[in-house]
Amino acid sequence: MLEDLQQHWPRAANPKPIVIFGAGSIVTDAHLPAYANAAYPVAGLYDPDLEKARSVAQTHGIKTFSSPEEATGEVGAIFDLATPPDAHAGILSMLPQGAAVLIQKPMGSDLEGASEILKICRERELLAAVNFQLRFAPMMLALQDAVNRGLLGEIVDFDAWLALDTPWGLWKFLEPLPRVEISLHSIHYLDFIRGLLGDPSGVHARSMGHPSSRIAQTRTAAILDYGDKVRCALSINHNHAFGRKHQACEFRICGTEGAAYLQLGVNLDYPRGEPDILEINTGDGWRSFELDGSWFPDAFTSRMSQLQRVATGEEEHLISGVEDAWYTMALVEAAYDSSAAPATPIARKPQ
Repeated sequence: MLEDLQQHWPRAANPKPIVIFGAGSIVTDAHLPAYANAAYPVAGLYDPDLEKARSVAQTHGIKTFSSPEEATGEVGAIFDLATPPDAHAGILSMLPQGAAVLIQKPMGSDLEGASEILKICRERELLAAVNFQLRFAPMMLALQDAVNRGLLGEIVDFDAWLALDTPWGLWKFLEPLPRVEISLHSIHYLDFIRGLLGDPSGVHARSMGHPSSRIAQTRTAAILDYGDKVRCALSINHNHAFGRKHQACEFRICGTEGAAYLQLGVNLDYPRGEPDILEINTGDGWRSFELDGSWFPDAFTSRMSQLQRVATGEEEHLISGVEDAWYTMALVEAAYDSSAAPATPIARKPQ
């Protein structure tokens, strides 16, 4: 049964043209390659840095829009917002009524921003999804399929363990931000966990920086509360700078009938990365699952495919729509609140 686990979302039969806002590295490294792989038409892109936009557009043989008004005027398009979170609301307010749109994560800089985005999407009746694309990585689709089929039984344990040497110097714009690790990195894991286990009742978390880094937070420990049956814990360290040997980026998911191990390869030796790994044990030993693709860029293809198919009427249910994604943002906000709150004090020894 493992050989036919789902790894890719079906391609839309009659895809709509895509208009991209943004011309940064995520567009050139993931969005454009992903859409090319699926032969999805890209109508063009817009970026306030018109010189950069023209350079990217020329390289990929697509049109450059000279203004956001021109870009939002593309009839029948799906709009792809590969923009900073504080730019989302302004662009969404300009989109045609009822348009389909994919919003780069996070859904706003904080929960207040997410609520504003949700309000705009409701008022403009937008078919709006958030680009929490880890759910759509080949290994994660396969894992979700295995869980849906009952191959692991009832999930009772989820461990995320990261010990990385992340090159924060690649993203100088992160240095002044007050929120980084959870809101821009571990948010992927929190969203995936929600998709797999549902919403927790609460979270205990501590997120902090490191003496070697100017980034506000690069290390996080968190426990998601799913009651007395499911244990869910995350240990995230982006400052394990002591060689590859004992670095890790992996999930361990255990059920009553089986278990799964995953390696998220893109984070190891970033940006070159290593292969993703999925192994499953249903009681007869560990079996490696042959993956057809990786998180980058294949998850971006499947994420767009699912939105395209809803927009074209081939599917009804939108995965990671703004109504659902708001809860991921609420979980992120709760994690920051928990991190800022004092820990339970330890009793003092009697004199």
